[in-house]
Amino acid sequence: MKFFVSMMAALAISVGLLGGAAPAATVQQNRQGPNFKTTTPIKHLVVIFQENVSFDHYFGTYPYALNPSGEPKFNPAPNTPSVNGLSGVLLTNNPNLANPQRLDRSQALTCDMDHAYQAEQEAFDHGLMDKFVQYTSGGGCTDKNLVMDYYDGNTVTGLWNYAQHFSLSDNSFGTTFGPSTPGAINLISGQTNGATPATIPNIVSNGTDIGDIDPAYDACSSKSGQTLSMSGQNIGDLLNAQGITWGWFEGGFAPTSGSGKNIVCGSSHKNIGGVSVTDYIPHHEPFQYYQSTANPDHLPPTSIPMIGQTDQANHQYDLSYFWQAADSGYLPAVSFLKAPGYEDGHAGYSDPLDEQQFLVDTINHLETLPTWSSTAVVISYDDSDGWYDHVLAPIVSQSNDPSYDALTDPGQCGTAPTGAYQDRCGFGPRLPLLVISPYAKQNFIDNTVTDQTSIVRFIEDNWSLGRLGNQSFDALSNSLLNMFDFSGSPAPRLFLDPTTGERVKKAIY
Repeated sequence: MKFFVSMMAALAISVGLLGGAAPAATVQQNRQGPNFKTTTPIKHLVVIFQENVSFDHYFGTYPYALNPSGEPKFNPAPNTPSVNGLSGVLLTNNPNLANPQRLDRSQALTCDMDHAYQAEQEAFDHGLMDKFVQYTSGGGCTDKNLVMDYYDGNTVTGLWNYAQHFSLSDNSFGTTFGPSTPGAINLISGQTNGATPATIPNIVSNGTDIGDIDPAYDACSSKSGQTLSMSGQNIGDLLNAQGITWGWFEGGFAPTSGSGKNIVCGSSHKNIGGVSVTDYIPHHEPFQYYQSTANPDHLPPTSIPMIGQTDQANHQYDLSYFWQAADSGYLPAVSFLKAPGYEDGHAGYSDPLDEQQFLVDTINHLETLPTWSSTAVVISYDDSDGWYDHVLAPIVSQSNDPSYDALTDPGQCGTAPTGAYQDRCGFGPRLPLLVISPYAKQNFIDNTVTDQTSIVRFIEDNWSLGRLGNQSFDALSNSLLNMFDFSGSPAPRLFLDPTTGERVKKAIY
């Protein structure tokens, strides 16, 4: 095995020196072994997991933008399909206390909304969707009506252009209500129950995580507050069982000082407002909640060829290692990418313009690799931040915790069946979801009901992994397959300007 790894490393070095696309592709195929069989032509899935955006907040008026002078323009192609968005009475006589207003590109930086498990249910008000101003407007926001507002294609220009050329879902939801940690855990396991400790006010109830809290298996987690561990399986365990390469790659994961339990993850960047933001946010790293998939001391991989395989890094990496692997022909079969804080889109410290820089840089770069012909990129989000959206999801998981549920009545999101885990009211708020790939349907709006765990289901089905079990939402979730076309002409590459989001002829990254 050591001889094989060293030979592969040597081949990777020769690929880098020669710059040849074909040898890199050969390395990529050879390292997978006999388990590199998929049920679709997708051999590489890259999930870009962003922060805190409702569908209406980014796509409410798609495909029609105001196009004021001096801003990047968006003009839809003929026959562009419409979405279930904001129009007519929703803009002029909204049932909430305020009408949605367009946010200009100059208003990219905003305060953060309230996106707690209970507050979001209260804002949904029995499905009337009419109490966002009262319940999810941010505590630090002086303008409580801001929670209703939205961007259009003059600000989120890159995302609108990706929707124009690839596939966008207007019917995808958070798996449950609540903030970042539940959303991240649902992304990889579809199961927020199994938390230890089993009760923390406003964070854990009945053994189910409903709030933000740092992971127990992470030396960069808070040293002063409680941390959380999760039991059960996640998608990483299923991938490991079949020998499929995978990894979570997050900005700022590499320590800046210290060693062992005394490491410091202190790297930071300034957002467009000039505010310094710490890159690594522990409660955004879901695999660190599970002992089986954690890298507590943030150890680096033992070599570039070992990225995606099991070694001391245990599949958890700094974002920089993703590009070292991908550019050397070692792109894992499944990769989760997490932007550094200032580029993750989270209101309060990030914004759509910094986010666009990350998204476009990443996708432009991926499109230049020899592996692009077998790659699919999924852009998805952890939660809605509490931003207004007018669509109620089907409630496929009911809960009746008297302390936290509130959708259908105080203490109720319906009534959980006997034996079902409590505090998993869902599906939750509607979120953006895009598929960008040569195999994505072009200029397509998908109406299939999907959720964050639909990504887990795609991985399970594409690599024949089986299901997670234990009441995971993967058994309830629909597939992403309707966003793909495996029989038609491949969708052409689309290169964008990371600053404006407008189309360019040559990749910029």
